Amino acid sequence: MRLLVAPDYTALSEAAAELVLNALHAKPNLTLGLPTGETPIGMYNALVRRYRAEHLDFSQVRTFNLDEYLGVGLAHPNSYHSYMRERFFDHVNIPMVNQHIPDGSPGIDAAVECEKYESAIRDNGGIDLLIAGIGANGHIAFNEPGSPLDSRTRAVDLSPETIANAGRSFHDKSAVPRRAITMGVASILEARRILLLASGAHKADAVRRALDGPVAESAPASALQLHPRVIVLVDEAARGA
Repeated sequence: MRLLVAPDYTALSEAAAELVLNALHAKPNLTLGLPTGETPIGMYNALVRRYRAEHLDFSQVRTFNLDEYLGVGLAHPNSYHSYMRERFFDHVNIPMVNQHIPDGSPGIDAAVECEKYESAIRDNGGIDLLIAGIGANGHIAFNEPGSPLDSRTRAVDLSPETIANAGRSFHDKSAVPRRAITMGVASILEARRILLLASGAHKADAVRRALDGPVAESAPASALQLHPRVIVLVDEAARGA
């Protein structure tokens, strides 16, 4: 792993956007794995700002999001479909046909959806650069502690900690879905390059376990140690002592 430490969240966000744009300049038809949550918001803002200022072209980019809640409609304000439209897709020229997010709509056959998603990634030649955050409990995407390291895209139960954290955006903990569709650990490790983002002192222990601890299902992000091309970009608070 290559570790980069930014002084603060703003610098981390700018550095993350720069790494994505460098990859885009090298390969205009880049396939990206994209995260949601609080940490990547600054990166998306920086990408949109530079897209407008530098008249960039994202028309050949293809994207695959890491996860989506189950039982939430695509237009629900807390769905990751809505998150991505509001934060990124509505502001750049990535064609809708190139935007891929798992469908967690009520009544969906999750097993069929997961297989379709894996097939779509394969049919698009795999992911060139996958960007991920890390949970305070060490999860990556929605691979909670205990997730098998050979797991593929699948439906999962969310941990109480993850549900509690999501309650801030749902404004009602009881409304937070208990299940989600997520890329599996093995699916993530198939990306050709991975960028892990972490910000804040509450992530410091998870970052330490991911970088320096044993590779273990109890800390799913530690599986990134098995990948040959990972950049870990953190701010000083997340790096800790």
